[in-house]
Amino acid sequence: MTDLGQDAVDLCRALVRRPSVTPQDAGAQEALAARLRQAGFSVESVTFSAPGTPDVVNLFARFGEGAPHFAFAGHTDVVPPGDLARWRSDPFAAEIDGGEIIGRGVVDMKGAIAAFAAAAASFCARGPFKGSISLLITGDEEGPAINGTEKLLAWAAERGARFDHCLVGEPTNPDALGDMIKIGRRGSLNGTLTVTGRQGHVAYPQRADNPIPAAMRLAQALAAPPLDAGTALFDPSNLEIVSFDVGNPAFNVIPAQARARFNIRFNDHWTPQSLAAELQTRAARAAQGADFALAFEPCNALAFVTEPDAFVGLVAGAVERTTGRRPKLSTSGGTSDARFIRAYCPVLEFGLVGQTMHMVDERAPAAEIGALAAIYEAVLDDYFRVFAHG
Repeated sequence: MTDLGQDAVDLCRALVRRPSVTPQDAGAQEALAARLRQAGFSVESVTFSAPGTPDVVNLFARFGEGAPHFAFAGHTDVVPPGDLARWRSDPFAAEIDGGEIIGRGVVDMKGAIAAFAAAAASFCARGPFKGSISLLITGDEEGPAINGTEKLLAWAAERGARFDHCLVGEPTNPDALGDMIKIGRRGSLNGTLTVTGRQGHVAYPQRADNPIPAAMRLAQALAAPPLDAGTALFDPSNLEIVSFDVGNPAFNVIPAQARARFNIRFNDHWTPQSLAAELQTRAARAAQGADFALAFEPCNALAFVTEPDAFVGLVAGAVERTTGRRPKLSTSGGTSDARFIRAYCPVLEFGLVGQTMHMVDERAPAAEIGALAAIYEAVLDDYFRVFAHG
């Protein structure tokens, strides 16, 4: 393994050994900060707070001055490990077994953070360049995402930071390193359908109004027909009913209310407002006199896309040159902190293979973490050669 690869692997293992389950940092960001300071980065730790949410530690590091300003972004927080007895080894020991590093957060996404920190350190050590490299690191991506990247971006902007492009290290590859770059994400909207009837005895249905049949009919109306046929860069939007509840423990009581909760993953054909209006229209058509209400949760996950351009081609080229694979450009999957970054600059996502993220025995080959570091350094080489002109 190259010195760059070994540096990335060593840092990954150091980060995994900090059990930074959201919202705890457990020293993960300080371990990263120490490596970045060693490489000459200025590093600031920033804690954000909000009523009803835990305080969250975030990190901003920068090397260089002025434009072009390239940023890497990621999160050091991880999901809980689950049943420890089912793991091959301690999920926070970062042991290597069969060439793979095993541990919570290796894939999502301490491996990528270690890779881009090592790549940035290596690139900066090679000599002067025109522009800046920054790292935006939060501890609030797996949690409510209130005291993390969104506030860190605003904090950096208030201090004069202007980002030209950003690469997020989320695990984007389905099967092999080099498979896929995320150029956007679908939006996510949560809602609740409530149908109100009249409680009564099941032996006297004429004295009651059972809300369940109407709730089933309305839920079906929300989900069908399809919301759309997809767009040029997105799959069709999709509504899934995720729970159906009446809260009724008795067999001889007709309940007073029925509730269905749902989530919509939507493409750039929609906004939360236009979706809410469409679903309200569908429900009204199917109501047949039923007393219903639709309510939607606040939405901070809008559909977005970074149109294929010189930056997208540059990153894809660096991936192909390093791995021999031409990555597919995709908007699939869930949400990520890229949804906040897109308000500041064009943003892409590329990281490790995601097959074991959030699972027991989350793991990644050490060689692939080293290869990812080489890809990130190739991106930096090409980026400052192409964009650092004038």
